[in-house]
Amino acid sequence: MSIHQSLISPTTHPELERELRARLEQRGQVAGPMGQLEPLAVRLGLIQASLSPRFREPTLVVFAADHGLAVDGLPLLHGRTTREHALLALQQRLPCSALARGQGMELCIVDCGIAEPVSPLPRLFARKIAHGTRNARVGPAMSPEQAHAGVRVGMEVADNLPGNVLACAGLGQGSWEAAALMLSRLAGLPVRDFVVSGPDMHQAELDHLLVVLHGAQARHREAIEPMDVLAAFGGFEIAVMVGAMLVAASKRHLILVDGLAACAALKVAAMIAPPVTDYAVFCRSTRHRGLDEAFTLFHATALLDLGLESGDGCGAAMAWPLVRGASALLADLRDLPEGAISSRPGQLVDTSAPAPWTPAPPASKP
Repeated sequence: MSIHQSLISPTTHPELERELRARLEQRGQVAGPMGQLEPLAVRLGLIQASLSPRFREPTLVVFAADHGLAVDGLPLLHGRTTREHALLALQQRLPCSALARGQGMELCIVDCGIAEPVSPLPRLFARKIAHGTRNARVGPAMSPEQAHAGVRVGMEVADNLPGNVLACAGLGQGSWEAAALMLSRLAGLPVRDFVVSGPDMHQAELDHLLVVLHGAQARHREAIEPMDVLAAFGGFEIAVMVGAMLVAASKRHLILVDGLAACAALKVAAMIAPPVTDYAVFCRSTRHRGLDEAFTLFHATALLDLGLESGDGCGAAMAWPLVRGASALLADLRDLPEGAISSRPGQLVDTSAPAPWTPAPPASKP
């Protein structure tokens, strides 16, 4: 499947959307409106082009890779290397593992470019493009060939996953910063907007980070096209996510987007095939302010905000029950015929007509 000829259909279907809204309104008359679950249910129906959408075998895929920018003093995620974090997830020792398992999601890690060797393990997909990208401040993070290879790897990964739900999250030292550089260039916004984590961010940390990122931006002023921007600033995990999202959307699968790296991948995918965003629902594993800026680019909000600070797919795992519940409003809820509910399950009494006549029992003899 060529990334320039991806067969992704828009989900726009006015007639189907009217029918979906009418069905939800009819059911809301019985027990009251269901709030934000209703527009989500409509979105899910349009994704599957069905009045009864069904989603099965969801997979939370954490795409992991290291970035050459890390040599400029970027912080580790929770003090761990990318390899350590990936191993903990595979060993069921991180919250994302427990949350995914508790919600019936399969969790897997794709080694797109972890700097250190990783031994084979169950649920680990070894798809290493290289042992980390180069430092974008001194040269392109990856070659154009590597960027395209990453997209092709993502297509292969998504094409072989079970089910019809792909939850995407990125992991890696420098991943957030690389995603910020990409979104800044593709959206024409200051990179500062994507890296300021909040009012508690230390000024010295922000100053150092901006020196590094502005240096990378100045090095690649000519990078404008999406694949050029990906090669100049991006990580292997972002490139692989681009391909995975394109294939998922081409199959009319739901894409759960969690984190800044996933947003950067979606932005590139959408510039290649704009309808891909029709299949995306946004999740949140961190309160980082830069994520608000990313959501604004897509005119979107996260399904829920629990104040998490994990950054490894926990938000997608917690959003999955909402998706399942919204689809159940359409697929599993029976319409209520007119009439009153009887005391016997599955039966209704029509109160608009008189009860059928039955002969009185014979009187007992004294």
